[in-house]
Amino acid sequence: MAPLTDPRTALLVGASRGLGHGLAAAFLDRGWDVIGTARDPEAPSPLTDLAAHSGGHLSVEKLDVDEPAQLSALRERLAGRRLDVLFVNSGTTNNEDTPVGAVPTEDFVRVMVTNALGPMRVIEALTDLVADDGLIGAMSSGQGSITNNTTAGREVYRGSKAALNMFMRGFAVRQSGTRRSILLLAPGWVRTALGGPEAPYTVEESIPLLMDVVESRLGRPGLAYLDREGRIVPW
Repeated sequence: MAPLTDPRTALLVGASRGLGHGLAAAFLDRGWDVIGTARDPEAPSPLTDLAAHSGGHLSVEKLDVDEPAQLSALRERLAGRRLDVLFVNSGTTNNEDTPVGAVPTEDFVRVMVTNALGPMRVIEALTDLVADDGLIGAMSSGQGSITNNTTAGREVYRGSKAALNMFMRGFAVRQSGTRRSILLLAPGWVRTALGGPEAPYTVEESIPLLMDVVESRLGRPGLAYLDREGRIVPW
């Protein structure tokens, strides 16, 4: 009989609800151990409920990506852990109808920090915990594609995701000496708190597709910007 192997481990940042929670459940269903982060891990949420019924395969950690001190504390708590997947799913937006030149500075900074700088801080801080052949990913958006921007609107959100894409591209260059897979995932317009009630896709129908894309990139070094069907999104 072949020896038993330990489950693979995924760290999902921003997993308390929506797509992050859905991915946590999908990783569990596929036999992974999961560490999920939430801004308030003590507050009842879909993630804490999932953890309570996970048989110890899901733990919940505290992290607000806008708070560097919390990231440092998380890094210390995870010292010595080996991650097969690190995936960041934090995101916010502003009034989507406001032209960028009319956006208050504090709104601009908030969206940029949460959607672009925060995820990169997380990735830079935790990369050394990820296996050399593991995957590092972030939830981007098709709206981060400059090529596909033919409708305008949501200008700060689009800009934040385009910035995230650029930062990840630079990060991938610095990772070129490893076997790590770097993934930017564009999930489509999904009915979440961020996506709103008019979005055409539900979380339930989206998660299996997104999970398939993540698993398809394991063991494939280099950067990919892919949609929910695994198709290349133009930069």
